[in-house]
Amino acid sequence: MSLYLWIILVYLLILTGFNFYRSKKIKSQDDFMVAGRKLSMNILVFTLICTWIGSGTFIAGAEYAAYAGWSSLWLPAGAWFGILIIYFLAGKIRTFGQYTIGDILEVRYGKLARLVGAIMIIIAFTTIVSYQFRAGGLILNILTGGQISVALGQFLAAFFVITFTFLGGMVAVAHTDLPNGIIILLACCIAVPLVVLFSGGVDSAAQNLPTTHMALFAKDFGEYPALKAGGYFLATLLLLMGIQSMYQKFYSARTPREARQATALWIFGTIIVEVVVVAIAIYSASSHWVEIKEFEIIRALQGEVRNRTVAMSEVQNRADAMIASLSSEGSLKPGQAIQLTEKIHADLQRVSTEEELFGKREGVDPAAIVLKAAEDISSYTILGFLAGVLLLGAACAVVISTGMNYLLSPTTNIMRDIYGRFIDEGASERKKIILQKAFVILVGVCAFLMIFIPTLMGSKISVLRYAYMAYTMYGVAITPALLAALAWKRATKAGGLSSIIGGGLTAFMLELVIPNLFPEVMKGGDPWGIPGIYISAAVSIGCLIIISLLTKAPSQEEIEELFPKISF
Repeated sequence: MSLYLWIILVYLLILTGFNFYRSKKIKSQDDFMVAGRKLSMNILVFTLICTWIGSGTFIAGAEYAAYAGWSSLWLPAGAWFGILIIYFLAGKIRTFGQYTIGDILEVRYGKLARLVGAIMIIIAFTTIVSYQFRAGGLILNILTGGQISVALGQFLAAFFVITFTFLGGMVAVAHTDLPNGIIILLACCIAVPLVVLFSGGVDSAAQNLPTTHMALFAKDFGEYPALKAGGYFLATLLLLMGIQSMYQKFYSARTPREARQATALWIFGTIIVEVVVVAIAIYSASSHWVEIKEFEIIRALQGEVRNRTVAMSEVQNRADAMIASLSSEGSLKPGQAIQLTEKIHADLQRVSTEEELFGKREGVDPAAIVLKAAEDISSYTILGFLAGVLLLGAACAVVISTGMNYLLSPTTNIMRDIYGRFIDEGASERKKIILQKAFVILVGVCAFLMIFIPTLMGSKISVLRYAYMAYTMYGVAITPALLAALAWKRATKAGGLSSIIGGGLTAFMLELVIPNLFPEVMKGGDPWGIPGIYISAAVSIGCLIIISLLTKAPSQEEIEELFPKISF
């Protein structure tokens, strides 16, 4: 077993012991859900960073940066703008002092809005937890040089995330995020100059990668690149402004002032980490561009043979045609095309059956490009080794922290918005804690099955696709109604409820139903070439504004809790 894996395992065991110790302090549901509302500003900053920086950044974001270059920054940029807006609401959210965003939705839109909102959150967050497990599997596979399969790695990641969350709830989440957040920031800042150095210097990315990697809108952005870039920006913007795990952290703050101060620092931490991860991915891709294309071609051949569109006897010719196509569209430079042809020929020379082809794993998976960068720089003296360990540790840390954050949040919805509100309002504190721990296990197992079953069936799994779908469904269903509840007095119950249902259903149709039932209308990964978030967001915001204006305005008594009268 590699030294890296031993180091990571020791760290996980320390966290396990720490969380066992912390679990003894859980006496009430307030402790489990919002850490007794005692989190200081310092802990809040790091736990907010870990709320947002997850495998969506280290795996999906990095994968996209490897394909699209600097224009991939459109994806995280929406979140930066979203944090800026949330800065002005953080104090108000803490003053409201509840547990879930369902508490806010019910105050403005009624019980049904709380219930529908809770269901949307449970679906979206369980999806997000599932791809954290996938990322954990990829990381352990890389760390052990393939000795631990991705499937087994997924299981181990699920085990640690579920165990930590089960033990300590928000207390465990927040205090695990503190060391994890420090590791993430340190790793990113130390590793990036070494990755640039390994690639051959600052100019290496421009020399080795296609010119579109330096463009404002990459050609990889689908049928209409500018629209797609805006779609990514909008997806992360809407998700961040409505994300419940963030609201739960604000509820956990000691004071409204500390919640607001922590948000100000959160902006800088998030921008630093996300820009640095994109830089690491781009420069690492420049070092391994030929291997990335080798991986893509082998995977494409496997799919075509499996679908019977290419016979085994034609595989070599098909690979040559793919390389010629990549060269003609500018994705490969002449020298790279020669290298890739030699690699592919060598890979296929030893293949005579379908089983042998399906077993091929040559090349570099772009989803693991940050992990590959960590391996590369660890060959540089003692500093490189330490930076590599930190970067791999950071990748593990984001999986654990983000998985815990998004696993705790939907179980809070189940207990607070469904069980506590509709089934048993008078349950004892002990019963509530026991039940929420049981739901932590149940939701965790569901998330694991969402990723384990496709793995078992050999289906193609894209962390980026999972992330984008969850972001879109959550962002359009919850965020417009939630922000209106906090900032627009004229929003009515009918307007808010129609926004949640209309936005959620439209996103469900565009992101799940149409791609699977009508694949012929998909262009560049989007229905008719138009990112679904535009249509879904328009439906959600349109319902909110039009129906609110067409129905009777709420009275001062109905909005008093969120818009109290100010006496002079």
